[in-house]
Order: sequence, then C-alpha cells, then structure tokens
Amino acid sequence: MGARAKVDPRRYGRLLVRSLPAVIETEEENERLAVELEKFDQRFHELSPEEKKLAELITLLIEDFEEKHYALNASTPLSRLKYLMEERGLKQRDLLSVFGSSGIASEVFNGKRGISKGRAQALAQFFRVAPDLFR
Repeated sequence: MGARAKVDPRRYGRLLVRSLPAVIETEEENERLAVELEKFDQRFHELSPEEKKLAELITLLIEDFEEKHYALNASTPLSRLKYLMEERGLKQRDLLSVFGSSGIASEVFNGKRGISKGRAQALAQFFRVAPDLFR
C-alpha cells in the first residue's frame, strides 16, 4: 500500500461537524450516512485526504450497522454482490474490469463459479466494503 496523504486535523474536524458520524442505531441514520457516502463515491478520485478518511469512517459505521441488523449470514456471496449492484444500479457489464472477462463474470453470476479470494478483494475495493462480504 502506498503512502497516505497527511490529514489536516482542522479540515477533518470541519467535515466531522458537518456530517456528524456516529454509531448507527436506526435505519434513518443509516440512510443519512449512506447518502453522505454516495456523495463521496461520486467524486472518489477527487477526494481530499480528509474526505477519504471520513468516507472510510462512514463505511465502517454502515458496515457495522448492516452486519448487526441484516441477515447477511443467511445470504450468499453472490446474493450480496447482486444486492450491492442493484442498490447502485449496476449491471454485470459494469464489473467486467473486476472479473477480467465476460466469461468469468457470467460463470460467477450463474453460480457456476465461486468468487475467488482475489476477486473478493477486487469487489471489496470496487464497492468499498469488507472483502469478507464476498466469502
């Protein structure tokens, strides 16, 4: 992993005050922070170090809430992938860069091939979630 840009505490503090991230206890709070995260996702490559740090924090808060409140253990890696895609309005072709080929993507989406450890990591980066979601 490359060197991370230095986070300015004052700028980061202002972002925290604006977004007020905290442990999520309700669906409304989860939705509010999901909207914040979506704004960051839309400008992912333009984010300041402070915005990246806040996006990481919000991601962890959302993951924590969703792990506690949604029955992910009853789902499969493929169903979780499809859910994330549906939530973001993505199609199978939008993930070709992650899978490397349409053939492999097709096999995964048809349940003929599992999600490998490497692809789980790539999907995690793509969706900005924990790799374990796809294992």
